Amino acid sequence: MVMAMTLRQLQYLVTIVDSGSFTRAAERLHVSQPALSRQLQSLERSCGGPLVERGARPVLLTALGRAVLPHARAALAEVDRADAAARRVSGNQRLELRVATLYSVSFGVLPPALAAWRRERPDVLLSLTEQLHAGDVQEVMTTGEADVAVGPPPVDWAGPVFPLGSEEFVVVLGADDPLVRRAGTHLRLTELAGREWVHYTAPNGLARILDSACANAGFEPRVAVQTQQTATALQLAAAGLGPTLFPANIVPVGLTGRVRTPDPPVHRMLTAYTRRHPDALTTSFIDTLTRHACLVPPHIPSAVGQLGNVVEIPLQRRGNGGN
Repeated sequence: MVMAMTLRQLQYLVTIVDSGSFTRAAERLHVSQPALSRQLQSLERSCGGPLVERGARPVLLTALGRAVLPHARAALAEVDRADAAARRVSGNQRLELRVATLYSVSFGVLPPALAAWRRERPDVLLSLTEQLHAGDVQEVMTTGEADVAVGPPPVDWAGPVFPLGSEEFVVVLGADDPLVRRAGTHLRLTELAGREWVHYTAPNGLARILDSACANAGFEPRVAVQTQQTATALQLAAAGLGPTLFPANIVPVGLTGRVRTPDPPVHRMLTAYTRRHPDALTTSFIDTLTRHACLVPPHIPSAVGQLGNVVEIPLQRRGNGGN
């Protein structure tokens, strides 16, 4: 006989994993530990096998458990959304749109679009969830913690994906760098082959974008200093510690004299994506985002259409899509 899993059982599984033990999970749920164990066993029978490794401290998921957990989280998130929708209809709660994105995208690409959205829909509360990696953004969407994601194209994504355009990168140099005084707005990356760079530590996905651009130019960047913080890299490069590669849409107006467009240009495709066909509110947000997202600010000379051999940075599953 096939047994149907229940939302309570899924809630128990998620709480066990998040708590790290059956004891703490039972305390959080205000149930006895034997009752918690019985519900988990019932869920395991429905799923066809054990979901957690018995006796492990903290609780560890089996392969089956790792496959089920994202769907359990998503199901519980949908219940929360249904409850929120019911309260909105009854006038007890404000409309909310949850957006998952990368830190660097929230700095440069999103602010103009969010400002336009605020003017159009002041009744809607926007909640931003910012992640280090594109894979983490996709994970947030998979588990139902956001309504729409903004970032590089997702990998193996079954839901709708809406292209936003190409984000451009620039080279930032110190004010006294000889290359700043040279005429022209473009800079061949091969001219920086022997230089020490302001680089990004591995948790920042921009590390791979810099490495890929330099590899395409035929060299491996030497490192003067590393930082996990995107904004810090800009300040260190401007201070003269070494060149860095940086999203053009975050460069402030006053720094344009130290910015050069790399040759070949370095771009990163950005998209918005949802788990299923978006509702009217999300569709309106994506439309505003498409019209107002700042991919290349007007004070930065664009390389689009000016140079060939554009370096497009491909996305891998985790940790490589940018910060």
